[in-house]
Amino acid sequence: MRKCHQWLVIITLISCSVSFITCDEANQIVKPAIPGTDSEVVEDDALDTTALQNSLTIEGAKVIGRQLPVTSTAETAPTIQADVGQINASPGDTISLPFEYSGTITFSGCIVCIEGVDGYFDLPYTGAADALPSAISATIPQDAALGSFTVCYGVYDTQDQYSNFLTAVVNVTAPEVIEPEPPVVVDPTESPPEDMVLIPAGEFLMGDDSGEFDYEKPAHTVYVDAFYMDKYEVTNEQYAEFLNTKGKHTDTDKTWLGIEHGIEFSRVELVNGVYRVKAGYENHPVGYVSWYGAMAYAEWAGKRLPTEAEWEKAARGGLVGKKYSNGNTITLQDANYDYWNGVQDSTPVGSYPANGYGLYDMTGNMWEWCLDEFDANFYSISPERNPLSGADSIQWLIDNYREVDTKRERVLRGASWDNHVVNVRITFRFRAKPTITYGLYGFRCARSVSD
Repeated sequence: MRKCHQWLVIITLISCSVSFITCDEANQIVKPAIPGTDSEVVEDDALDTTALQNSLTIEGAKVIGRQLPVTSTAETAPTIQADVGQINASPGDTISLPFEYSGTITFSGCIVCIEGVDGYFDLPYTGAADALPSAISATIPQDAALGSFTVCYGVYDTQDQYSNFLTAVVNVTAPEVIEPEPPVVVDPTESPPEDMVLIPAGEFLMGDDSGEFDYEKPAHTVYVDAFYMDKYEVTNEQYAEFLNTKGKHTDTDKTWLGIEHGIEFSRVELVNGVYRVKAGYENHPVGYVSWYGAMAYAEWAGKRLPTEAEWEKAARGGLVGKKYSNGNTITLQDANYDYWNGVQDSTPVGSYPANGYGLYDMTGNMWEWCLDEFDANFYSISPERNPLSGADSIQWLIDNYREVDTKRERVLRGASWDNHVVNVRITFRFRAKPTITYGLYGFRCARSVSD
């Protein structure tokens, strides 16, 4: 009877010498036979899992696992079956080795052997006893050799009764190389549209690893094509003009502007069928706009909303590694923010200094809607070029924004006059459902250079 188990999994396709590791009274284990091999005894007198993990990581192997309590009352070994055939994959891909099992077992783990690798590799079962797994997942190392490999795999219960083994052929091929689209060439003699600024193409570091919010991580390099950005947030006067042109502030079941709220932040009124701005607020940024309302205005104006990556690149103003749009420190003389320090309202657009690109109010005044669907984990899977969450392309969103799911939150950036200093950092991300019309939600427009 074994006293203890140290379950590890080592998934690798490189040529290396590793051993299946456990311990018993004699510090030995007899491996079960697999097709075409003999059983053998592997000795391991000193087990240092930390050192093993570190050494294998250097070699490109992957080590994961944890101990599972022994509670099995099974009397017969498990049996598995599957029709796998061949699996096509590339270095870095995760493959799935499926199986069906028969009999009643308390499941303990999976065991994998890969052609060309000396040893058996354990994958422990770490889920609930009443939700047994139906596949083994294995990640092919980035430096794996190309070619076809035979993988043998099986399962075992907590009494160390091993099942039969299944085999699958894994064809490892080089990943498809997708040629990047050529960068948009900007005619240097062409003037930007009125009240817009050209944001140059290029890379920047998006996100912040040092912050307390996980959805700002990881910091990652992003390339964005050149685009135009509004100098100012869209004002009440501009939005009222749009509403008067359309003759409405709703579109079917979606509200563009929350006039019906009627509280002090709503600066656009509907009086005798005409949309008008309360006196003195004509040049303040519009609030109470839903994402749908921002998209509708941008469509009417021949523009669009910026992507989240475009917004952050523009907000940085060409600065690298800074917390705010003007540097690493910010005061109430730099932007309109912080209700808790006496700020009571929005201010006319352009009242505070512009950033390095000549954009005003990228910090504070009003939250600004972006095109993207909010995804807290998007940064970990973000494409390197022109990332966009929640859609395959900007054009698809422009053409289909009315059908976007009302329950899928959209990104807001830049904070508002009401927010504290932690929220006005360039990397801070916020979100709301696209139907929400709130007094602090506004926007500015962007336009692709190619439009």
